[in-house]
Amino acid sequence: MNAQRCLEILREIKDVAFATVDRDGLPQIRIIDVMIVEDEKLYFCTSRGKEFYRQLTENGQVAITGMTKNFQMVRLNGKAVRLTAHKEWIDRIFAENPSMNGVYPEESRYVLEAFCIDHGVVEFFDLSKEPIVRESFSLGNTKLREVGFHITDDCIKCGKCERCCPQKCIENFTINQKHCLHCGLCFEECPVKAIKRRGE
Repeated sequence: MNAQRCLEILREIKDVAFATVDRDGLPQIRIIDVMIVEDEKLYFCTSRGKEFYRQLTENGQVAITGMTKNFQMVRLNGKAVRLTAHKEWIDRIFAENPSMNGVYPEESRYVLEAFCIDHGVVEFFDLSKEPIVRESFSLGNTKLREVGFHITDDCIKCGKCERCCPQKCIENFTINQKHCLHCGLCFEECPVKAIKRRGE
């Protein structure tokens, strides 16, 4: 798995959830089509009259998520940038997504603007595996933030965390981050509070 394949999964799902924040700081979410994926970049479009367009042009931060029928989830957090060469991009999007012609026939397509996300963090989460698989990837050299939990040197090696972990991803008092749910059960159950959040 890599960042490009994660984006391709979003393209295969096509209709995915895009979240932004409005002027009042309230979360907004809607289903948007992923139009093109190439070279670790994701492309989509929206019309200039939509609140979604306003939120994108005022802030640009967007979170995207989708799940396959096989319970593979991809989440992308990044910054959307409006593209120049407006008509060329819209024509390409329509050529690669011909169903758009029925929604915006003929010249009406040019009320749409194309956006690209080429910086951000992509997470892949596969619930079909036992144990589960979770991986994070950087787009455009974005720094990955550490998430989940780790066992510190305060550990007394009682084994309670290993016994309670639903994915059995703790071995020799080390959490295997690739299989961790980030549920926090080990954190809650540790009798000496030796388990801490990563990055804190």
